[in-house]
Amino acid sequence: MDLAYTAEEEDFRARLRRWLGEVLPRLPAKPAAADWPGRRAYDAAWQRMLYDAGYAGLHWPRDAGGQGATPTQHLIFLEEAERAGAPYVGANFVGLLHAGPTVAAEGTAAQRARWLPPILRGDEIWCQGFSEPDAGSDLASLRTRAVRDGDTYVVSGSKLWTSHAEVADWCELLVRTDPTAPRHRGISWLAMPMDAPGVTVRPLRTLAGSAEFAEMFLDEVRVPVGNRVGAEHDGWRVTMVTLSFERGTAFVGEVVACRRVLGELARTARANGRWDDAVLRRRLGGLAAEFTALWRLTQWNVSEAQRSGGVPGTGGSVFKLRYSHARQELYDAAAEVLGAGALDVGHAWVADRLAALSYTIAAGTSQIQQNIVAERILGLPKGR
Repeated sequence: MDLAYTAEEEDFRARLRRWLGEVLPRLPAKPAAADWPGRRAYDAAWQRMLYDAGYAGLHWPRDAGGQGATPTQHLIFLEEAERAGAPYVGANFVGLLHAGPTVAAEGTAAQRARWLPPILRGDEIWCQGFSEPDAGSDLASLRTRAVRDGDTYVVSGSKLWTSHAEVADWCELLVRTDPTAPRHRGISWLAMPMDAPGVTVRPLRTLAGSAEFAEMFLDEVRVPVGNRVGAEHDGWRVTMVTLSFERGTAFVGEVVACRRVLGELARTARANGRWDDAVLRRRLGGLAAEFTALWRLTQWNVSEAQRSGGVPGTGGSVFKLRYSHARQELYDAAAEVLGAGALDVGHAWVADRLAALSYTIAAGTSQIQQNIVAERILGLPKGR
């Protein structure tokens, strides 16, 4: 079905469209993909422009520094930003899309006042320290240990796939504070300053040639107890809040982007003569239906998060599971449309196809999402 927008929502769209039309031509050229300090500065500058214009944290609650926008206004913002070719969150994504919302939902008043305004202004960048070499999808097996020493934790261990660690100011870090507790207990969620003594970062190069991930080694890093979000040993529950944001609403902009890419593929197929292939047309039509359904599910997830106080539900796993595979199918179709051009390593869609492979792993593997859907939505017994 089509949404019926109110006059107020259409006015919001028109004002946003005008603003984007005014500011986007003034943006400098994007830095090179490998220039992460430059990309951080570019993304931070864009975030500050959003903040000054009243669009930063649009859907965040007002008491968290956001604008308290409705789910529909949030979705209109994403649609218009993508249509206009505006920058995405980039290096800000951990802070804006799940660390910040987690602090807003679970943090104390002092923590919210300390961390949320710099995230919204683009002043501080966050990275994610969840996965470990021997505890990726099996997150409950993490071994990075935090030993309480008065009003600090002494943290030792290592993390893997730490997004944007090389340019981050803070890390949302999962640590084991009680090694004798069952796996899902005895875990705490800490905000760790990345400039603390004992933190070593080593960038990792991906299949696509980028280096937005890193290994992170922690050698007796001292983190204030006041940086713990949630109660001690209650980090697993807090982590589920973080992951609900990561899987439930953090990908909404990317669905819009995929729908744009699909439109570009159709135009390319018409231009290069591939549109006469009825099988290809059916394939693109099927993908159009797929991403329309995913957009409707996105709308439902965002609205559900609003009704539940801002925290997405398990429906995010349904979305994440299907979106991860639909994105790969989209770029498989791109290869069919482009033909031999799809083998040109300089083509932007080649890098996008390689990056799409990671989506069945990032933010929880497809196997993990299947378990969540089976156990928490369908009520099936846990596998042995």
